[in-house]
Amino acid sequence: MSRGISRRALLGGVAGGLALAPTVAGPATARPYAAPGVREPYVPFAVGAGGGPAGTDRVRVLKVGADSAPTVLVMVPGMFGAANDFRLLARDLVAAVPGVQVWAFDRREENLADRSGFAGPDPVAYYLDGHYRAQDPAASAFAAHWGLARTLEDLDTVVRAASCGGRRRVVLGGHSWGATTAMAYAAWDFDGRPGHRGLAGLVLVDGGVRGAFDGTGAPVSDSPDEVRERLAAIDGGAVFDLTLSGVGLGARAESTQIWYQLAGWYAHHDPDGRSVLQPRMPEALRPSVPVTNAALLGALVDAGFGWPNDISVHSGHLSGSGEVRGWADEGITPLARVAEAYAGGPAPAVWEWYWPARLSVDLDVTDAYADTGLARSLGLRLRHGTGLDTPLYAFETSYARGTIVSSARRVVADSRIPYAAYATDEGMNHLDPLFAAEPHNTLTRTLTPFLAGLG
Repeated sequence: MSRGISRRALLGGVAGGLALAPTVAGPATARPYAAPGVREPYVPFAVGAGGGPAGTDRVRVLKVGADSAPTVLVMVPGMFGAANDFRLLARDLVAAVPGVQVWAFDRREENLADRSGFAGPDPVAYYLDGHYRAQDPAASAFAAHWGLARTLEDLDTVVRAASCGGRRRVVLGGHSWGATTAMAYAAWDFDGRPGHRGLAGLVLVDGGVRGAFDGTGAPVSDSPDEVRERLAAIDGGAVFDLTLSGVGLGARAESTQIWYQLAGWYAHHDPDGRSVLQPRMPEALRPSVPVTNAALLGALVDAGFGWPNDISVHSGHLSGSGEVRGWADEGITPLARVAEAYAGGPAPAVWEWYWPARLSVDLDVTDAYADTGLARSLGLRLRHGTGLDTPLYAFETSYARGTIVSSARRVVADSRIPYAAYATDEGMNHLDPLFAAEPHNTLTRTLTPFLAGLG
């Protein structure tokens, strides 16, 4: 979801945690899945060998809109994000812009998650009682090599499929570090072919390069010394990024993501029922009064409860004065929309369980957006940044305090980009653009004319 949650903000604001105790095994068995109706299929694509367990040499795409659309917007989720981040936004965009289809990209890491428990009637026991299949870091040395080069090769498979041999326009974008990934793709050298050559536009949502995240107070960690230390930790077995463990919902790579999907699942299926999860939450995070399933999700996602900008929305507040408190919407992002997205299913989901630590290193180094010696030493082929010649759209919330747009302007000034559009909504937090109601979503309103103009 976020580029990189501030460890300082999380660890200073919450404490405690409940470690999940899963059964360690291989990747979950793939299940075919399609959203209701034929217009939102979840489609697999075979990609190159990555050294992982059987079944992991594939990526998937959630498709929203008609296959006959002449323009495809391919969206890449941010850190810990997954394809269902974009389902609601995609529906709004497809309804607003005739001739556009949206493809939401899921990285190969999604094959490691066991989401089968969400196909049943009551997933809490499957996950919180430790019956799910987890990916053991000690058996995951392959993930040390799942960095940006691997991700971009996989993404190239999807972009070229979307192009349909050049018969469709492809616009590439992303949210947070997904926007950074899109920019890296545009500058990447694919054996002599610049990535941007096959693109009709770039869409950056609260992310990017060239100092995009400076305003967050947690700038990128990309000095040579920092990179060496991080690579040494990965070589020592720390192959998955554990930043989300700072939330306080468990110490494993996947713990927090499971809790959030559980909260969304119960809030979506039984919003007014008494919270199933509240009695099992770590005491430090447990609401002090009995709440409904919807209210518990609200307590985990609403900015009013003190969560960092990275992982919060503007939704509402606890309501009622009875024995069990409910939830009242008053913000731009109705909780029911968050619940629908977070609930997911066996697939696709909002939260990625196993984010490779190597991918974090590579994306930090990509911020310079130049063919530096450090980038080359990591195998990052960022050779075509100054040659970008595709229109660009950049949107920022309050998250980075203005540096998303200012960094995008620097990219435009130092390239051949013919024109750009910029939009800002300081009333939004980092996740609001993904889930906000369409009438209140500045991203939808400002991205719509940009996409329409590409035709």
